[in-house]
Amino acid sequence: MCKYSANLITMNAVINLFLDTRRAKANGKYPVKLRVYFNTVAKHYRTGYDATEDEFFNAYLSKRPRNEFRDLRIKLSSISNEAEKNASKIEPFSFEKFEKKMYRGKGESDNVFFYYKQYIEQLRKEERAGTLSNYDISLKSLKKFVNRNKEKPVEALSFFDVTPDFLNSYEKWMVGEGRSLTTVGINLRPLRAIFNIALQEGNFTIETYPFGKRKYQIPAGRKVKKVLNNAELKTLYTFKVPKNSPQTKARDLWFFSYQCNGMNIRDIAELKYKDIQGDKIVFIRNKTKNTNKANSKPIIVPITDLVKKTIQKYGNPKLSGETYVFPVFSDGMNQFDKLKKIQNFAKFINQHIKNLAVAAGLPTGISTYWARHSFTTSAIRNGASMEFIQDSLGHQDMKTTMNYWGGFEESVKRDISEKIMDFV
Repeated sequence: MCKYSANLITMNAVINLFLDTRRAKANGKYPVKLRVYFNTVAKHYRTGYDATEDEFFNAYLSKRPRNEFRDLRIKLSSISNEAEKNASKIEPFSFEKFEKKMYRGKGESDNVFFYYKQYIEQLRKEERAGTLSNYDISLKSLKKFVNRNKEKPVEALSFFDVTPDFLNSYEKWMVGEGRSLTTVGINLRPLRAIFNIALQEGNFTIETYPFGKRKYQIPAGRKVKKVLNNAELKTLYTFKVPKNSPQTKARDLWFFSYQCNGMNIRDIAELKYKDIQGDKIVFIRNKTKNTNKANSKPIIVPITDLVKKTIQKYGNPKLSGETYVFPVFSDGMNQFDKLKKIQNFAKFINQHIKNLAVAAGLPTGISTYWARHSFTTSAIRNGASMEFIQDSLGHQDMKTTMNYWGGFEESVKRDISEKIMDFV
């Protein structure tokens, strides 16, 4: 297949150009190909050039090519040198990274938007719908900013143009558009991740990296966590509403979340009957399944009468351990369909729990998030330790728990501090 070849050995791979003599083309010549050999695997790539056996030998393999072969020699050497250069920068080597470096379009290695599109496509293949949505929103926001004063939209943004001044201007523009610093942070964290990917691939140096101390720091913009106190929880739980109204269902599901350690809506929808183990529910948060696969921490929830009644009232009939507990998802549903169902599920609960809150004279901003926050404060008010809270919320370390707790209103923390002196 390859009578003629020349090896270029890099730290990670063996690279050579060879003449594929298996089948001559219509012009009587054979295709010149690039072979990359790594870890017992070889891949072949087209170069776009053809040659006879004599041309390939005299142009590429000969130490002193004659004048008529020098032009072909320059072209083939350029390809092999570029392949060697790209492969030597990849540690550890992978064919996927090599192909990205070697065969992406001109200028694409410097294009932030191109990297976004590539990563979004990767997320689509992995069906990570929620993360994909975050990156898609971030990309659209950046494009809108870049093209805000342009008559003709551009589809490229150089990594070298994203400076601390650029990022400060973006933040100022976002705030001017009525967006919060929280939203700025949500949009810029994917951009920082894209920079990290490009930095790892060697497309720029750390000196031009725009994030960090004395450069641009992404605003935390953490929202203060809202909670219901004991009196408000009692009002919400006992307020009279029609028995089979949407508000009743919304309230029942809200308190299901509250009693299940503040289980979020996605995890409620993902529950299967196999997660019900005797008198407890054991589950792993969907949020951590992809980010902490090796250290996923199961959360254990005791099944109270309220939890049991909610399952009996709204749950699916149990056909097997793989049956979803609640009728939100169905078998075979992909992650994008699941995302839409989750959004509708949360919207239903939030809409009707807010209407109930208005009727009951409670805070009007109540939502599903309040169930998680209210569980945390109620547990601490009743003497729970931070270790218990860490375990109940499924946090990997205490630092996360302390940061979570740090986001609550000062009045809540003051109330709990005073409550520990109730024995006086």
